[in-house]
Amino acid sequence: MEANVEAGVTLRLAEVRARLARACRDSGRRPEDVHLVAVSKTFGAEHISPAIAAGQRLFGENRVQEAKAKWPALRAAHPDIELHLIGPLQTNKVREALALFEVIHTLDRPSLAKELAKEIARAGRPAPRLLVQVNTGEEPQKAGVAPLEADGFIAACREVHGLEIEGLMCIPPADEPAAPHFALLGEIAKRNGLSTLSMGMSGDFETAIMLGATHVRVGSAIFGHR
Repeated sequence: MEANVEAGVTLRLAEVRARLARACRDSGRRPEDVHLVAVSKTFGAEHISPAIAAGQRLFGENRVQEAKAKWPALRAAHPDIELHLIGPLQTNKVREALALFEVIHTLDRPSLAKELAKEIARAGRPAPRLLVQVNTGEEPQKAGVAPLEADGFIAACREVHGLEIEGLMCIPPADEPAAPHFALLGEIAKRNGLSTLSMGMSGDFETAIMLGATHVRVGSAIFGHR
């Protein structure tokens, strides 16, 4: 069983990398300018280890507690692994998140910005790279800043809380074409001088690459369905 899991992950990862490279070529971009974040949420070491062995170093997790339980052991032999938090962050988990993640994709409200600033100052360690999550579809059940509020929120993060914002993240509505949402995220990023765009998942990352994604978050296409 473990051999089948390992072979499956290795094969699917190679296929995703090939798709990514092809999408970059088709868009006139360099493959090295688009970073693949392997979304390992809910998967254990038996799935993650083959990806690490195949050279994957960027991984995405949804929950602080899950990451805390499984990643210290996995990272012990591979200190160059970079962990990305791609799920909602509660303010009471900020301290733990700062100890675990190099990149946080889900900064989405003033209370979280305030807590991040406080804990970054307290910790005295390099701050994680921060992305603002934009709710491009304005879906009530989803986290994220509304598009019309994004400029003001980014400015407040910078000017009020002293946070360095690197880029933006979005998750388009499942029942709508993704391209307009990716294009909107790109427009917000451009006018705010942001270089990082985290957008695109297993089913639409080629479209995201065409529209300027610098990070694509791919889970099921690598690890299989949960």
